[in-house]
Amino acid sequence: MLSWGNFISQMFNGLVSGALLALIASGLTIIYGTLGVLNLAHGAMFMLGGYGGWIAYTYTGSYTVAVAAGTIFVLLVGVAMERGIIRHFYNRPPEDQLLVTFGLGIVFVEGVRLVFGSLIKMTPPPEIFRGITNLGFMVYPTYRIAALVIVVVALGALYLILYRTRIGMIVRAGIEDSTMVGSLGINVFKVFMLVFGIGAAAAGFAGIVNAPIVSIAPDVGDRYLVLTFVVVIIGGVGSFPGAVLGGLIAGQLLSLTSMIDPAYSEIVLFVAMTLVLMFRPRGLLGTAGRE
Repeated sequence: MLSWGNFISQMFNGLVSGALLALIASGLTIIYGTLGVLNLAHGAMFMLGGYGGWIAYTYTGSYTVAVAAGTIFVLLVGVAMERGIIRHFYNRPPEDQLLVTFGLGIVFVEGVRLVFGSLIKMTPPPEIFRGITNLGFMVYPTYRIAALVIVVVALGALYLILYRTRIGMIVRAGIEDSTMVGSLGINVFKVFMLVFGIGAAAAGFAGIVNAPIVSIAPDVGDRYLVLTFVVVIIGGVGSFPGAVLGGLIAGQLLSLTSMIDPAYSEIVLFVAMTLVLMFRPRGLLGTAGRE
C-alpha cells in the first residue's frame, strides 16, 4: 500500500543505493576514461572488497579495520591486474580487453567460491550504528544513514584527488588525450597503474561498506556490474560528476519503482538508459573525450 511515509523511506533507500552506485561507477568511469579499458571484472572487485573486509572483521572485530583492509586489498589486486595483465592489452582490440577482464572476473568469483563456498557471509555494522534512528518524520536504520555519510565522504575524497591534486590533473588530461600526456614526459604507465588501482579500490570500498546492508556471496558483484554500466551510460562515460548524477538517478528509479512493483524496477532503469542514449548519446554529463 502506498503511503507518504513509505515514499519518504524509499527516497532515502534510493539515496543510499544511488550514492553506492555512484562510488562504484566513478571507479569504472575513471578506468575507462583514462585507460580505454572496459573492466568487466569491476563487479568482482566489489565482491573482493566485501570478502576482504569480512576476513579482517572476523579476525579483529573492528569495522574500521575491515573497511581499510578490504579497500587496500582490492587496491593491490587492481595494481597487480594492471601490471601483470591489463597493460598488455592497451593496444589490442576492445573485444580482447572485454574478454580478458570478463575472464579475470570469473577467475576471482570462482576462486572465492572454491575457498569460502557459496554460502553468504555477513559483516555486522559497528555497535554505534546498530538499531534505528528517529529522524522526526520517520524512523530509519542507523547504519544506512552512516553508510550514506561514509560514501559521500569517499566521493568527496575522490573528487579532491581528481580535481585538486597533480595526479588528478594528469588523470583528467589522460581522459582527454593520453598520447599528449605521454609526449610531455610523464610516465603514463605508472599513471595507468595508479588509476586502475584507485578505480578498483573504489569498488572494493563500496563492497565492504555495503556488506552490513546486503550479505556478500561470490556472485554478489554480478548485478552491481550491470547496474554500474547503466549508471556510467546515463551519466556519461569518463565523467566523474556524470557517475555521481547517474548513480543518484539510478538509485531513485530502482527504489521508487520497487515501491510500486519490484519486478519492473530494473526495466524502468533500462528504459531510462535507452532514452538517454537516444537523446544524449554521450550521457547527461559526458564529453567528447574518448570515443
